[in-house]
Amino acid sequence: MMRFTSRPEISVILPTFNRAGLLEKAIESVLCQSFRDWELLVVDDGSSDATYGVVNRYLERFSAIRYLKHSNRKLNMTRNAGIQAAFGRWITFLDSDDSYLPLHLESRMDFMRENPETDLIVGGFHTDEELFVRDCYNPEQMIDIRECIVGPTLFGKREVFLALDGFKPLPYAGETELWSRAESMFRLRKIEEPKTYIYTRADDSITKNFTP
Repeated sequence: MMRFTSRPEISVILPTFNRAGLLEKAIESVLCQSFRDWELLVVDDGSSDATYGVVNRYLERFSAIRYLKHSNRKLNMTRNAGIQAAFGRWITFLDSDDSYLPLHLESRMDFMRENPETDLIVGGFHTDEELFVRDCYNPEQMIDIRECIVGPTLFGKREVFLALDGFKPLPYAGETELWSRAESMFRLRKIEEPKTYIYTRADDSITKNFTP
């Protein structure tokens, strides 16, 4: 029988689909974190490329990394699979085309310790370009991504995500919908600093390709 003897402070959920060429950078950025008490769950949404081969090299070396795979259920259901499998007291995310700066997890834990009344935060990301995405409330309009709830920057107590039953199976802006539901139940904060999440939009990104 497999026994898990420790419970990590943070579960990092990394959903991915056919991005074998990008995964190494994302995973390495977790391994480089100054805060060490984490687990990384790579949740494969039915990739047909070399994703498993890339991840397996890390599975053989790091017990804190786990790999899950299911049939193609899209981003929000893939995030939910990670939430259901997570052991951490805190849950956060990392998109497979993005990365963390080394102080990312430590800075989020510091914020939560300094603001113990807060259940869920979002924000604190850097991007090298001005990014405009479709407004989920008015899809014909483009808005600056800094006005949005950027899903992978969510960081919160595990019980928040469980109480909300995770993300809804929406094709776009599922994180905004989750945030809206959370507002009536929990104490939320949007942060601007530190910008330790590096947001990089790949060509197949949902925010780049979504059409109403």
